[in-house]
Amino acid sequence: MKLYCVRHGETTFNFEGRIQGQLDSQLSPLGIRQCQAVAAALSALDIDAVVASPLRRALDTAECIAQRLSRSVTLEPRLVEINAGIFQGHCWQEIGQRFPDDAVRWRSQDPDYRIPQGESRRDLMARAREAFIAMREAGYRNVVVVAHGGSLSAAFKSLLEVPAERNPFELRNGSISTVVWEKEFKLLTLNETAHLGDAMSGGGDL
Repeated sequence: MKLYCVRHGETTFNFEGRIQGQLDSQLSPLGIRQCQAVAAALSALDIDAVVASPLRRALDTAECIAQRLSRSVTLEPRLVEINAGIFQGHCWQEIGQRFPDDAVRWRSQDPDYRIPQGESRRDLMARAREAFIAMREAGYRNVVVVAHGGSLSAAFKSLLEVPAERNPFELRNGSISTVVWEKEFKLLTLNETAHLGDAMSGGGDL
């Protein structure tokens, strides 16, 4: 099985530096251009499934890609972004002011720190891993997976057996990371962005 893992296009929250978590936010004009660039980059591939997080930003990105490929979108709820609990909707500076102790604990990279009313990084790793295993068990050959920087990175960490306290991956909006999973899970490319051209953006982590 080969997976083309896409982080959704830039959103209005990304542009504002606001934490999305599991809140829905719309793609920005730049984000729409990024979706179109990803769709063009994948258009010549023999893709048999497009699987997406049901959060609006990922689903809109996936639908743009799926239309170009003449495929439908299959939703996978376990691919949603981390539930960022009390942080959701706030800018990073705001959480430092409103929730100083929790902000310090989150930034410590402790994989078992659970955001109040939300999840921990280890929680996210477990369910993202389950989502990828389900795709493998479905028997797909070539899959486009459209999700989030956090959930995709968490799946990579878990399946590559990267220690939970390490966070070595950073995925940009509209990036493509390629995985081959036969006997072993192998990350072939990470955070490819050349296809975006002048539609590059920084984006936020969550």
